[in-house]
Amino acid sequence: MIYSKKNYIYIGGGFLIVLLGYILMIGGGSDDPNVFNNAIFNFQRLTLSPVIILIGFIMVGIGIMSKGKQEEQKEE
Repeated sequence: MIYSKKNYIYIGGGFLIVLLGYILMIGGGSDDPNVFNNAIFNFQRLTLSPVIILIGFIMVGIGIMSKGKQEEQKEE
């Protein structure tokens, strides 16, 4: 394997956190296009979900960049 198990856990966890951030960003629209809905500008969509997405991307980066324990090769 290219990465250790810990790296794959960080990458998978980061992916799930990014997905959660995008899910939190969904909604706030209006069924009628002529009616404005202020819910699109709430804290969850403008602040919380972008921060969660950024944390997820940082976790994926850590999972890719961190070195796992490498087995020492014995010379025979």
